[in-house]
Amino acid sequence: MRIYLANVGANISEHGFAGPLFEDGSFEFLPIPVITPGLDKSPRYRDLRSHYDRAQDLTSYMPERIRDRVVQYSPEFETFTYCDDCDSSRRAANLKDVEKGDVLLFLAGLMPWVDGKPRRERYGLHLIGGLQIEEALPRARSGEWLFAGKKDASRRFNKAVPLNREICKQAFRDTKGNRWRWGPNRSGHARSELEVIVSYTRAVRCFFDMSAPEEAERAATLRNWIAKYAGERDAALLGG
Repeated sequence: MRIYLANVGANISEHGFAGPLFEDGSFEFLPIPVITPGLDKSPRYRDLRSHYDRAQDLTSYMPERIRDRVVQYSPEFETFTYCDDCDSSRRAANLKDVEKGDVLLFLAGLMPWVDGKPRRERYGLHLIGGLQIEEALPRARSGEWLFAGKKDASRRFNKAVPLNREICKQAFRDTKGNRWRWGPNRSGHARSELEVIVSYTRAVRCFFDMSAPEEAERAATLRNWIAKYAGERDAALLGG
């Protein structure tokens, strides 16, 4: 089994908004807008429903200007599917190597909401769930691939799991197997914790190959981290 990490959903830097994160760790996922509008029947932001209460919409957590925008509803945690443009997007190209049994773990930017108000200064990245891949298929639309998760093994986490400097130093390595650099970049620009994590997770790739003992050990560290915040049931996505 290999574990891939994909950065998904609306985020502050590109879209100016993100899904809400509540004080008890629960959250709502807001997907990205579709660049080219689809058919009238395509879901729009105003159609999205709360994961915890299907009678409640999510419009209070998004700018009014985008409520009628068509959404790219992916990943989708009801049928456990994910779509991405793996042929023409360098960011997603590595997904073409995904095989049955691999895990695709999702990372999303979330905006803390406290006393009914967003706290932009506390915005951060969180693990929100993932798929244990059952099938990966190129679709008729050029470049787009569909990833279907095994329904009894895939998860939408009930609580968000922070991806911060502490767990990244313990569990993650760059493409050459080195620890991440947390200081200034090569041009001397100082980087925040968030900027560093975004720089290493922007492209989708395999972070853990369970056939390599050292990587399996680090994956177990990440599994324990997920269990700490989301519980053992959700942590089982990574095995064990």
